Amino acid sequence: MSLSYYVYISDSKVDMLLPQIDPGFGAKRQTEVGVNLSVLSAKRTTEAPPTDRITRLQTVVRYLHDHGDLGTVDAPGQYFWGSLRMRWGAFRDDPASSLVFFGGRTESTVLALGGSYRHVYDYVPDAEAHGVGRSMMSSMLDGLGITSDLEDEYVADAVDGDLDRVDRMALGRVEQVVARLRWPAQHVEFVAKRLLHGESPDGTGRSVLLGTPLYAAVVD
Repeated sequence: MSLSYYVYISDSKVDMLLPQIDPGFGAKRQTEVGVNLSVLSAKRTTEAPPTDRITRLQTVVRYLHDHGDLGTVDAPGQYFWGSLRMRWGAFRDDPASSLVFFGGRTESTVLALGGSYRHVYDYVPDAEAHGVGRSMMSSMLDGLGITSDLEDEYVADAVDGDLDRVDRMALGRVEQVVARLRWPAQHVEFVAKRLLHGESPDGTGRSVLLGTPLYAAVVD
């Protein structure tokens, strides 16, 4: 049996999605029936909310599989699932970085995932002090050093309104970052939220996909 070794779980995403999926999760009611002499009585008790993060995650992932807009790396929906070899770690080799980054590719898609280092198992406790949450695309691009490259483009787009040009440049920068990763590769399974998706500007016909993971697990 192959077991998953979770290396990243975004509790903030799970906590945001879970009440929308199952408002009663964590407050299941159980009816107890007691007999006292000849009187039949019933009482309701409320169980304490489960605190197990993997159980909560699995509830969200199961819902996305069954009912959500869950696609694949090559054909992503609002969310996407994948299992492929990826290079990952704290960006710029800083163990206290606020950004953790995963990079990999299929035959037709270059994939990048990024999120807050605080969601990594055994994370450095002071990591949150190094920056804001990295699940936001603007913050993630900034952490990768991409935003500064696009500043002139944002100014130009405010004039000509061609927002697609900025998206294409961002996709190209993300592709370059993935190509430069030198961490050892591991087989990673994940479910992620799509942030940016489009054709690579290099003319090869490949797609580039940027997302932020709900979870990532190393699998054999």
